[in-house]
Amino acid sequence: MRKAFTLLLATLLVAGCGIVYRQPVFQGNLLESRNVEQLQVGMTRGQVFSLLGSPAVSDPFHQSRWDYVATARRRTGDTEIKNLTLWFEGEALARWEGEYFPEADNELAVEMRRFGNIARDKDKPRRPPSGG
Repeated sequence: MRKAFTLLLATLLVAGCGIVYRQPVFQGNLLESRNVEQLQVGMTRGQVFSLLGSPAVSDPFHQSRWDYVATARRRTGDTEIKNLTLWFEGEALARWEGEYFPEADNELAVEMRRFGNIARDKDKPRRPPSGG
C-alpha cells in the first residue's frame, strides 16, 4: 500500500511540474507574412490563390468571401484562433482584414528542434552530389 501511495505521489508531482512535454499544434492555413504583404487591391482570384493557397472555409453562399482560418494550441492547453478574410468584387480582390499567425512555421520549427524532432542541418545549403 505504501509503495502504491509513493508511486501515485511521484506521478502527480512529475505531471504537475511541466516535465511532461505537450507539442504545440497548428491547424488550418499557416500563412507566411511575405505572402500576405504582397496582397494588392485588384489582384485576381488566381493570383491570390497562388500566394495564399486555398481558403480553409469555402462558403457556397458567399463566393465573394474567402476565409483563411488557423488555430494554435500551445503547451499550456490554450487555443488561439485567427481569421484572415478576403473579399472579392467579381474576380478582383477588393479588401481584406483580420489576423493570422505570421511566424507559425518558424516558431514550430524552433520548438521541434529543441526536442530533436527536426534535423538541425535542414537550413544548411545542400552540396551537389559528387559525380564519379
